[in-house]
Amino acid sequence: MPPDLDVHLVVDNHGTHRHIKVKRWLAARPRYHLHFTPTYSSWLNQVEIWFNIITRKAIRRGSFSSVTQLREKILRFTEHYNNSGTKPFMWTATAESILQKIQRLCTAISGTQH
Repeated sequence: MPPDLDVHLVVDNHGTHRHIKVKRWLAARPRYHLHFTPTYSSWLNQVEIWFNIITRKAIRRGSFSSVTQLREKILRFTEHYNNSGTKPFMWTATAESILQKIQRLCTAISGTQH
């Protein structure tokens, strides 16, 4: 990254992103800015889509006797997935549809809808 550009990072609301060590790191690097996705919006985070695929197709209903065995299953699945002609995830939602979905979500969780 060119040193004169600000870097904007979009992250979920996981507690690790708010840890004191992260805050210190960011404070020492003022060109870095965190932007948090709204709560209950994992569908905005494309890595969550990948985690869902791994969970459904490789992990769920599996039986693993060790972390090593689970790790190997995930690595084999990922290698097969990458070699099977898959393509990168393509963002297809429009800004308008995302904002409408967020508005519906906010209305639903604010208690105004029964």
